[in-house]
Amino acid sequence: LLVCSMLFILGLVALAWWLVAQRALLVNRVLLTIIIAGALFFFSLLGVGLLGLVWSLWRSKELTSLQGIMHTATSMLFPLAVRLGRLLGMDEEKIKNSYIQVSNQLVRTQTRHKTFRKVLILAPHCLQWIHCPHKITINVYNCKGCGKCLITDLIKLAERTGSELVVVTGGTLARKMIKQIRPDAVVAIACERDLTSGIQDVVGIPVYGVINDRPEGPCANTRVDLTKVEEAIRYFQQKDAPAEPLKDDPTAQEKKTAPEKKEGDSSKSGKF
Repeated sequence: LLVCSMLFILGLVALAWWLVAQRALLVNRVLLTIIIAGALFFFSLLGVGLLGLVWSLWRSKELTSLQGIMHTATSMLFPLAVRLGRLLGMDEEKIKNSYIQVSNQLVRTQTRHKTFRKVLILAPHCLQWIHCPHKITINVYNCKGCGKCLITDLIKLAERTGSELVVVTGGTLARKMIKQIRPDAVVAIACERDLTSGIQDVVGIPVYGVINDRPEGPCANTRVDLTKVEEAIRYFQQKDAPAEPLKDDPTAQEKKTAPEKKEGDSSKSGKF
């Protein structure tokens, strides 16, 4: 779809050239030549970025010199690809899901020989039990560990892997936390829409997306596969330890108490 999107834009440029070139005025042709030359240069860069993306995924090799161009190409062509897919009757959610999977594979390719010690887990507030009275977007350790949602398990996962967990209400707060914490890598949990926009917004930091489950609909009591979250963290940390199985049953956590704060947690939570 990205290739089709770029070809579609080039087709519009070619049509504009054909329409205006029919006019006899020399100044029109000069201006059009300048515009077309600039457009061709711009689309050549997009083409290089797109080819670099395909080559990097195919060969599983990092192209450091083309990182910026590849990011620009995907960011600019993806919205058009979504619209084109919609015209072709394709499910928009599936298109965004495919984008996230491609982005994750690209992140794996670009970071396969690197180790990231400071990993940030970005979790959406919709993972929290909808009737919970405790505000965890300010401080995640306000969670009382009742077991009605997965926040307690995410806290334990962050402590076990040495990661930092932040629960955010949306993209604005997520970007603010990334700028404030300055992680080496991010494991982001969200729906397809929020993940695609978030991945495009963050430049210079690898972001691995984990799509949440929505058994009760969007933005309410959502779930996530904790094994996938841990696998992403371990991959960034380059640890060989397999992901430990985690229970995903809220009723099994009913009698659990809130996790103990480790020494230094108060200073860490001050960042929130």
